[in-house]
Amino acid sequence: MPRSTATSAPDAGEVRNVPSPTRAAAIPPRGRTARRPPGPYRRLFARPGALAFTAANLAARLPMGMFSVSAVVMIAGTRGSYALAGAVTATGLAATAVVAPGVARLVDRYGQARVAVPATLLAALGSLALLLCVRYDAPAWTLFAAYAATASTPNTGGMSRARWTHLLKDDPGALHTANSLEQSVDELCFMLGPVLAAFLCGTFFPEAGTLVAVTLLVTGVLAFAAQRSTEPPAHGPASAPGPAPLRAPGMPALLAVCLALGAVFGATEVVTIAYADAQGHRAAAGAVLGLQAAGSCVAGLVYGRLRLTGSPERRYPWCVAAMTALLVLPALATSTTGSLPVLAATLLLAGMATAPTMITNMALVQRRTPPGRLNEGMTLAVTALLGGIACGSATGGWTVEHMSPSTGYAVPAVAAAVALVVAVVARVPRPREA
Repeated sequence: MPRSTATSAPDAGEVRNVPSPTRAAAIPPRGRTARRPPGPYRRLFARPGALAFTAANLAARLPMGMFSVSAVVMIAGTRGSYALAGAVTATGLAATAVVAPGVARLVDRYGQARVAVPATLLAALGSLALLLCVRYDAPAWTLFAAYAATASTPNTGGMSRARWTHLLKDDPGALHTANSLEQSVDELCFMLGPVLAAFLCGTFFPEAGTLVAVTLLVTGVLAFAAQRSTEPPAHGPASAPGPAPLRAPGMPALLAVCLALGAVFGATEVVTIAYADAQGHRAAAGAVLGLQAAGSCVAGLVYGRLRLTGSPERRYPWCVAAMTALLVLPALATSTTGSLPVLAATLLLAGMATAPTMITNMALVQRRTPPGRLNEGMTLAVTALLGGIACGSATGGWTVEHMSPSTGYAVPAVAAAVALVVAVVARVPRPREA
């Protein structure tokens, strides 16, 4: 049939309601509903290899919320001293603060898989040595030496963030979502970790928490290292891509805030365990700490879905201010009501300001770290946090031992106030435009 006959014009006067292509595309067919576009988190995991390395890293990161609680419960239960338990964990964290940047530098130079696996195995031996020293009533100094040997534990969260930065280097919006996801994973681990550690130590035997944590750490790191397709490229031993992250503009102020925030976390953990023990509910300490992490986890996921305007430099002091204000609530709850459920509720509220603060902090660290040294820069932030946790653990343990558990909640409130002063006075400058 000739083409002109098949496409003959309509009769005169005939009116056809033919929708435009744009309008027709906007109207869904009958019997069907329009599909919503995938959310930001679904788009992240749609990338090849993203779900695999995230799941493996989750298993490797969960023990981070278990080791210190397991050590405190194990040591305090056998030696009868929270001061000793806090000092031992503080020593291990301080050793990690010294060793971790060097491990991260090796990761940047030689690759995640080549460095993370042997470093993890060495740290696992240190945890097992601590367990044996506690089990067989070794001298107190052996506890410090054994826990210090765990300092080679690689920064699993930093390695995961480095992978996201490598995959999303051309998509700032998706990178913000990935950073929020990573912070929520951190909080999820610190929510489930203490609960799992307290349950294992209280239900089975004091060393059970450490044994499970070591198993998860080694298994998770091995599975994470096996995901080679998403691993950032190594830069080699002779490369020096950019100046040291510590010398980058704005980094000292960020690290000082991280140090103070770490003191918040370390003091809160030790004081909460001691407070629950004083109330006769030691096994509930993990659940109370888990509620604080739950509030932060939910807040982080919501924060990651927001499309924020303005620079993170301007949001940063406000985030720290909100965290400082909410941390006053646990101190008021313990000094006025003495109720463990009320304390748990206040910690849940206080945790809601943690994730936005840490997400903004890590975003600023990433913006200031020279290319090729990202894992080292983020590990410096984690190192400052660990140093603060060490100070907070020791200070909180001393306060509980010589004053009272309720008085101990003044320590995280004061540490948060110090972080706010630093964030306001030492304003983090914006990076210069290229």
